[in-house]
This record gives sequence, C-alpha cells and structure tokens, in this order.
Amino acid sequence: MNRPLTGKRGGAATLDVRDLNVYYGQSHALQGVNLTLGHGVLSVVGRNGMGKTTLCKAIMGLVPVRSGSISFAGHSLAGMSSAEIARLGIGYVPQGRRLWKSLTVDEHLRLVATKSGAWTPERIYSVFPRLAERKSNGGGQLSGGEQQMLAIGRALLLNPKLLVMDEPTEGLAPVIVNQVAEMLVRLGQEGEVDVLVIEQNIGVACSVAEQVAIMVNGKINRVMDAGLLAADRDLQQALLGVGRHAHDETPDEAEARAVADREAPKARRVYLSNPKLPTRWSPPVPVRMIEQAARTVTAVEAPAPTLQRPDQGRSGTVYVCGTLDTKGEELRFLRDIIKGHGLRVAMVDLSTSGKPSGAEVPPHAVAGFHPRGSAGVFTGDRGTAVAGMTLAFERWMMARTDIAGLIGAGGSGGTALVAPAFRVPPVGVPKLIVSTVASGNTAQYIGASDITMMPSVADVQGINSITREVLSNAAHALAAMAKARQVVKAEADRPAIGLTMFGVTTPCVQMVTAALEDDYDCLVFHATGTGGRAMEKLLSSGMLTGVVDLTTTEVCDMLAGGVFAADETRFDAMIDSRAPYIGACGALDMVNFNAPSTVPEKYRGRLFYEHNPQITLMRTTAEENAAMGRFIGEKLNRMNGVVRFFLPEGGVSALDAPGKPFWDPAADKALFAALEATVRQTANRQLVRVPQHINDPEFAALVVKTFRSFHARPTSAKRA
Repeated sequence: MNRPLTGKRGGAATLDVRDLNVYYGQSHALQGVNLTLGHGVLSVVGRNGMGKTTLCKAIMGLVPVRSGSISFAGHSLAGMSSAEIARLGIGYVPQGRRLWKSLTVDEHLRLVATKSGAWTPERIYSVFPRLAERKSNGGGQLSGGEQQMLAIGRALLLNPKLLVMDEPTEGLAPVIVNQVAEMLVRLGQEGEVDVLVIEQNIGVACSVAEQVAIMVNGKINRVMDAGLLAADRDLQQALLGVGRHAHDETPDEAEARAVADREAPKARRVYLSNPKLPTRWSPPVPVRMIEQAARTVTAVEAPAPTLQRPDQGRSGTVYVCGTLDTKGEELRFLRDIIKGHGLRVAMVDLSTSGKPSGAEVPPHAVAGFHPRGSAGVFTGDRGTAVAGMTLAFERWMMARTDIAGLIGAGGSGGTALVAPAFRVPPVGVPKLIVSTVASGNTAQYIGASDITMMPSVADVQGINSITREVLSNAAHALAAMAKARQVVKAEADRPAIGLTMFGVTTPCVQMVTAALEDDYDCLVFHATGTGGRAMEKLLSSGMLTGVVDLTTTEVCDMLAGGVFAADETRFDAMIDSRAPYIGACGALDMVNFNAPSTVPEKYRGRLFYEHNPQITLMRTTAEENAAMGRFIGEKLNRMNGVVRFFLPEGGVSALDAPGKPFWDPAADKALFAALEATVRQTANRQLVRVPQHINDPEFAALVVKTFRSFHARPTSAKRA
C-alpha cells in the first residue's frame, strides 16, 4: 500500500497545534501538546487514556482549552464554536459513529449535503457502493463497517479541507478495516482532503500515513517514520504497550504461570440472599441457610483451536455458512442442492440478532469459541457483535476436522464475516463464496488461500431468475469439488518443499530446483506478497516438508510502501513450525512500484530501473537495508529450529552486481551488518557470509548441500 505523504505541498500547514493544555477539573489531560500536519495523512497512536480523543475534541471546540493554540490553514480556532469550526472546513468522524437509528442512509447524507462542492451524495455512493445498496436502511440496521462508511461519508459531504477521525476502525471486522485503510490512503493521495487519524491499530496507523505521532501521558512523545515504528516491536512495547504478543516470544516460567492462572477455568460460589421467595412478614434469612443454598459454578473454557490436516475431511461434511436471519432462503437453497448430490450437509448460522435458529450449528455454538465466550459476540451492538462472530467463527473452523467443503453467500458484510474462517482449512478443501463484491478487489477476502469467489450478479436477496441460476451453479460446483475429493488419491512419492523466487533470483532458484527435484516436489512461489503468504500457509497446513526462502524481497515493499509487500506475519509460519529454515537476502535491493507515475513524491530523485512499463524498481538505501536487517533478524531470533541464512557478498540480485544498475556495496554492507548485529547466533542459528553472487552456481550448490544436510532423504539414484 502506498502511504500518502505527510509533508507540505506549499502554504501554511493544514493543522498546527502549539503548547496545548486541556484540563478536566483538576486532571491535566493534554500537557503542552505540539503537533503539525503539513498535508496528507498523519496518524496519532497511544494507549487508552493518553488524551487522543481529548485532542480531537479540542480541535473541534468540544472541550475548553486552558492555554496554547490551534491553527487551521493559518487561521486560529481560538474562541470558535464547533459549528463555526466545521464551516471553516474541518470534518469530524467521532468515536462510536453517532448515527440516528431512525434516519435512513440517504436521509443522513441529504441532511448535511450542500448545493455546491466536490463531495455529493452520489460521489459518496460511488466511493462506498455498499451504502448505495443500503440507502433505504436505517442507521440501526447497518453493520459496523457500513455505519463507519456512513459516518465518513457524512463528514466528507461538508467538503472539508481537513478530516479528523477518532478510532475509525474500532470494532470492525478485519476485511472492513482494510477497506477503511485503503479509503484513507486514497484520500491522502488525491490531495483534496488532509486527514488526522487517531488510531489504536498500529498496523492501520502505519499503513495509511508516512509519519506517526506517539502520544504518551497527554503529550506527543515523538513523531517518527511509520515504517520504522511498524518494524520496531521493542519501541511499540515501550511506548504503546503493544508489540509483545503471545505469538511473538516464549514467556518465561513466571509469566507462563501467571497467564495460566488468569486463563484457567475457576470455580465460584453463587449465593442467593433469599433462597425462598420472601413476603413482607419474612424474617431475615440466617447466614447458615444462605451458605447451604449456594451453588458452585465452573467456567467453561473454549476449545483450543487446532488446524485441520490436509488429509482430513475428504468424506466429512459440507458446511453452508451465513446469517440465516437475513439470508435463510438463499442458504437453504444451496443446502438442498448439495444434499441432492448425496453429500452430508450442515448449516452454520452466524446471525447475531438472537432470533431462533434451525441450523445444525446455531449461533451460540459458534459464539462459544470467542475468547470471552458468547459475551464477546452478543454485545447488543451490531458492529462489535459482527466483529466478535467473525473471530468466533474463525476459531470454530480451526477446531473442525471434518470439513469436506465450505460455501457461503452474501454481500460485503456477509463475505467479510465468513472469509477469515474460510481461509483456515488447507489448500484443496473446496471453499466457495457467492458475493456481491466478487467482481472487485478480492485480495482482502481470499488472502493466500484457494477460496473461489463467484459474482452474484444481482444482490443476494431472495430467489429470483438471476440468483436461482447463480446459486445453482455455485451449489453444483461445490458438490462436484467435494465429491471429486472423496476419491482416494495415490500417495505422492516425493515430499513437497517451497521455494521463493523473483525474476532477478531466477537462475539461483532454477539451479536449486534442478538439484532437488528428483527427490522433492519443488513448489516455486513468486515473491509478490501473496506468494510468500501462500507458501507460509501451506507450511502451516502441513503440506510442505521444508522451505528454501531465497527471495525475501517482500520485506522491502512492506517497509518502504511498495506494491508487493509482505505483512508483519512474514516468517511466522517458519517460527511456529520449528522446522529447519534456509533463507537468503534475495532481491533485498529493490522496492517495487507500478508505472513510474505511481512512485510516491517522497522518492523522487532516487535510483530507479524500469523492469517493464507496469513495474518500476527502486534501489534500497543503506538506511532502508538496515531497517530490513533488523526486522528479519528479530524474526530469525524467534525461530527454534535449525536456521541458516545466507548473505551473498557478491550481490543479492541480477541487478546488484558489478556493472549493473543496482550495484551498491555500501547498501549491502549495511544490510549484512544490521543482520549480524541483530541475530543472536548459536550452533543452530547462523548467518552464513558467502563471497559469491546469489545467482552463481557455487552459491546454489552450497544451498543444496545445506538443505540436504537438514533433510536426510535417499537420492533418486539410491532409491533406484
């Protein structure tokens, strides 16, 4: 994702806060806050209670300012009312959305629309097509994501020059979070509206802005590069209390005991002050009777998630998944067709309305898999309820070992609800979603899985001449895939391994593959972000024996904002697997962008290479290489299996060699030095400096020799 710049395009800064002090009674909420937003998007992050919402309210004139100044485009906001500030050109998206339940989507928008200006209700509907589909629905009938879209649209209709957003992704499903983040990036890139984002989600905050301001105890502690903050877990932990999660490090013994004590089910006594129904003449109940009538209740622990193995579910159950309170007719239509093929079928109801369900798997059975149990799903608020059910359904799916196939149908909300769980089963298990959003950008739904998405053409709303054809095709297709999977397949004679490759590392990967393919089924993954995630998913699913991760270039794009970016989970599958890991610095010399016109303004003047008219490569600097070295090094430190990570001193790609465009020994030296300074080397975890170029035969031969030393297996000649 290309982050918009947070710099000046000329003229006064959009927002300038100086020495701002705000009190609530005797409590000093904001303590000399200094903050400047030139133009673009600026994120502000911090723990709860640090003053982030108070900062928003101070800008909007909703709380009195004791001292200091707030300037908007050079104009002081001192003494102005909230209405005057809004008319001046500042839009506000408050925490909690604050919509009217009785007003429809269209009424919300028409209420604030102006006769002139770039933003109109029609433009809002084009930016948020889901709102156009729901324009006649009341505010209380919208999902959390739809409510947030409406709150943003309502603010944009004021045609603001500055948009202040307080926790825009709070309580949203992960897919909807990505959509909101992409919208913020577009706003910053288009340049019509500057944005101040108050956000607790570090991933979102760092992805939408180039710079992030960190608020600690009512002050701006520092403003830093978003890429550096995203990669620095220690700093996140120190300043924000995040960064060390359960999957990041192995806790020490004392910490593990404390966690176990907190999470273990505990028995508790429940006392009734009146064991018998009292009357006005009833005497006080003796303590002895209250104690005797007390009952013991033991909390029930949610089952621990377990991943389905690739060979499971061949003769299991096809699950038809969705919200039966809104899509019952359509889901039952799918079920009946699949059942007609002689397959075992069960319906999974993901409704959060609390209505009665006739499904084989009712909502409360899924909700029980939420970390907080059903209370984490049935909250009474639609947005948080859907987010809770999304998480619970994903954990429910992890516990299944009988999945023969999955199918769902719905709009954007329904698709976002089922997609994370559909990504859980291994590659090969049939997964199909009939969706209104299947003809657009589906990457956020599919991820690295093999989900099939079928456009619904018409909205999934009742059975009509169009939906009958589309849903029938989907049901028959899913049934055919599930039945074909029941056929016993011959056991593969070679274990599968994963290799990562880019065009500039192709010679190396081809030589390694040629040396191993007689003994291993070599699966090559193109390192385009999705490729790395796909390889790691297969490893997590138990479908790979090992990996030869020679091309780690996706880290470049993640830290610099390129188009082929990994995410922060890169390498985590190798960490969890505890299997031997072989990796290298392949193509860490380049960041990928699309056509030259798409390169962010901040990179003008850098060294570029036009790979083709659609792909532009940018040489990484020593500073960027050092950041990548630290990120990769920290991941290597968390691997408990045998690790060999190769540093090819002769160059890390076809473009990084003497006489080639990206040859820069100083930048490579910074990469290698950062890795060596970060990695805690042991007998099992080693960095290996190699004098050759990554595409030299000697380098490939060393990789093959190292791989075979960790994966003892007779060669094809010996087997013959």
